[in-house]
Amino acid sequence: MADAELFDLMSWMSPAWPIGAFAHSSGLEWAVEAGHVTDRSSTRDWIVALVEHGAIHNDLVLFTHAWRASRLGDAGRFDEVAQLALASQIGHERYVESTAQGSAFVRISRAASGVADFTKQLAGLERTDIAYPVAAAALFALRGIALERALTAWLHGAVSNLVSAAQRLVPLGQTDGQLVLHDCREVVMAAAKHMANLPDGDPFDALGGCTLVADLGCMAHETQYTRLFRT
Repeated sequence: MADAELFDLMSWMSPAWPIGAFAHSSGLEWAVEAGHVTDRSSTRDWIVALVEHGAIHNDLVLFTHAWRASRLGDAGRFDEVAQLALASQIGHERYVESTAQGSAFVRISRAASGVADFTKQLAGLERTDIAYPVAAAALFALRGIALERALTAWLHGAVSNLVSAAQRLVPLGQTDGQLVLHDCREVVMAAAKHMANLPDGDPFDALGGCTLVADLGCMAHETQYTRLFRT
């Protein structure tokens, strides 16, 4: 990877890239209140479950197919993936979480990414809403960032945001938070490698999950009485 590409990738996944990720917990706030997440170990287990079997797994599937369509310049295929990403969100808050960050990512990327083709790539979308992994995949592909590296960076950002939320909610100390992130390293790298080798075909075939409690938690958060996070 060229130095300029690395700089851009780090910029786009930096907390300074203004997409509002700090306001979302993916249902983790409910999990803490319900007693499912209480310490470093349970935080790590919750995050790993989402990566391997839950909503983040599905985000990675959609990211992969969006990256490939964008790289090939297949606008029709890209639009299909973008629509599937919206349709596959579980509940209102998951939809809000993904599209709020996706729309913010598009706005700042159009203004500050320096990738001229990004606006053109999104011009054919039938809807204004766009899921965050789809928007990010398009930009990374157009910048020429390799798929596995792009997946690793995006997933690291998603996991880091959950760690940050856990530090505020559980609460975890700064050291325990970084230990959780370190504990997730091999999981992140393995997931990125697996997704980079995902077969072509219908992305719907690779979607799915078995994190029912986490999915219900995202829905239960909508009516949670005291909340720090939007989702």
